[in-house]
Amino acid sequence: MANSAYTHTTSPKPLLSKMKKTTYRAEDEENIITNNIMFDRRVVRGNTYAAQVVTHNTQREVERMRYESERTLRRDATCQRKERLAKPSTPPPAEGRAHIKAQTDTFLEELSDRPVESEAVTQTEAILDRPPSPLFIPSKTGVDKETDIPGGDLFDFDIEVKPILEVLVGKTLRVSMMEVMEEAELDAIQRRQMEFEQMRNAELVEVQRLDAEASRRFAEKQRRFTQETDRLRQQAELGQKVAARAFARSYLANLSELAFDQLEDSGHFVDPVEKEIQDSFIPWLFDSVVETTNNHISSSSCVDALIVDAIELASNLQSDVIKQIKQKERARVFAVEDAQEIKEAEGTAK
Repeated sequence: MANSAYTHTTSPKPLLSKMKKTTYRAEDEENIITNNIMFDRRVVRGNTYAAQVVTHNTQREVERMRYESERTLRRDATCQRKERLAKPSTPPPAEGRAHIKAQTDTFLEELSDRPVESEAVTQTEAILDRPPSPLFIPSKTGVDKETDIPGGDLFDFDIEVKPILEVLVGKTLRVSMMEVMEEAELDAIQRRQMEFEQMRNAELVEVQRLDAEASRRFAEKQRRFTQETDRLRQQAELGQKVAARAFARSYLANLSELAFDQLEDSGHFVDPVEKEIQDSFIPWLFDSVVETTNNHISSSSCVDALIVDAIELASNLQSDVIKQIKQKERARVFAVEDAQEIKEAEGTAK
């Protein structure tokens, strides 16, 4: 054993940061929460507006936090309840006095600033069972004393009741003053309400009077407007009637003459001579004029044709004469040229 060294080897494990505080926990328990941020519910991947996917680890973490908060609330409530049910503390001492510590236990012992100290060594075998320790009862070391407290030494009713009476009287006076002030305030509010009611009624009467006056003015305005509209309409109708009467009078003034003229134009009043002239003479005259005009046109066309033929014949004769003159002139020129050539030939021969 002296030469051998003690060794211990364990398999690697992840560092645990948050876990349920239980007395015993198995290694393969699923309530282990590691430091990996992939399982931290404060880290959100993807769209922050979408619904978050709550994993199993996150749900366990939420349940654990809820359990911790409930346990803290229960502990605080228990502490508060104990504080309420606890024995009240000793009131402060009166003026000129001081509190001192006193033993109220069944067994008295001497009090000192430093208790007695002693050293002791013991060794108990592991295979032996130690008997239970007896109940410790300290021995009586002090000396019993007695004292007498006369009446009025610890509690004086007149002195102790004075602050209570001051508080009660002050509270009563304060409440009375508050009630008196409330009554005065209520009276002032009621008077103000009455004054306001009177002012409102007066203003309401004035508003009603002004409304009635405005209604009368508006009704009078509408009545005057209606009267003026009727007057203008009657005046316009009167003007239209006068204009219609004047137009009818001017139109009917020459109606008889126009009627006779139209009847005469339509042929109801016929003159025999005029009818004979229009029916017989004028058609014959038109036919004679047309026939004479046609004859004149025919003779004119014949004369024009003769003149055209004569002009064409004269132009043809003139062109023939011109051709003959040109031929004679050309023959004369040729003859002159031949004579000159003959003369030149004779002169050359000589």
